[in-house]
Amino acid sequence: MNQLVFGIPKGSLQESSVQMLLRAGYRVQARGRSYYPAIDDDEIQARLIRPQDMSRFVEKGTIDAGLTGADWVAENESDVVTVVELAYAKQQFVPIQWVIAVAEDSPIEGVDDLQGKSISTELVNVTGKFLRERGIEAEVEFSHGATETKVPDLVDAIVELTETGESLRANRLRVIGTVMESTTVLIASREAWDDPWKRTKIENLGMLLQGAVVGQNKVGLKMNVPKDGLKQVLSLLPALRNPTVNDLADEAGYAVETVLDEPVARDLIPKLKRAGAEGIIEYPLNKVIL
Repeated sequence: MNQLVFGIPKGSLQESSVQMLLRAGYRVQARGRSYYPAIDDDEIQARLIRPQDMSRFVEKGTIDAGLTGADWVAENESDVVTVVELAYAKQQFVPIQWVIAVAEDSPIEGVDDLQGKSISTELVNVTGKFLRERGIEAEVEFSHGATETKVPDLVDAIVELTETGESLRANRLRVIGTVMESTTVLIASREAWDDPWKRTKIENLGMLLQGAVVGQNKVGLKMNVPKDGLKQVLSLLPALRNPTVNDLADEAGYAVETVLDEPVARDLIPKLKRAGAEGIIEYPLNKVIL
């Protein structure tokens, strides 16, 4: 039987990735401390891999495809196929940022002031390239953790990953620049991508995951609308595509269905009711395939 070796990121991205896979239709169950989680697809063999290492194993072909951050693909300079970008992170469904931060009272005001300074980060290669492109020479050293605590006593600045900025603010740090934005990406090895069966399997997985991300903050609305109220109701509806309109039995009116952003629904439903819509149903969506 054909089988795809698929890497799931271990650590901060693990829970959100497992939840996104569930929305895409795949149930993943970690078993104690095992690095081989169970997945309800006999054609997939799942492995837990640190996102920092994922692209290296995919490039070598040890892993056929996997989820990791675009930042680690860039850091490792890995020659892999980026199948789809998936805008989810540990806490939010937005890109994360690697920012340059200094102490609140530091005299360093901008990136140009980093000339000759010391910087600590996990993203050494990307940071070095960022500085060289701007003609800045600085000492960039690898950080083994607790990066926020190293400013200002040990280094002049740090380059650190942030989603909300809370940790930086808690450590009294000030952002002076952004090195890169990053999203979760589904990547594949060149070898797997050249294999017709594996490529189709990876493309299917990417399509379903992308649909799960798109559907995360969207809901569906169904309602019945009398004939004389259709025009007004349709004028109120924002839609991913044009709303679906079907005739009701006995020519009693129309059944209308649409997809929209969840925050919009709470303000829209009372307006639809006042416009004559009845039997309004809001329902969650696992995935939306565009």
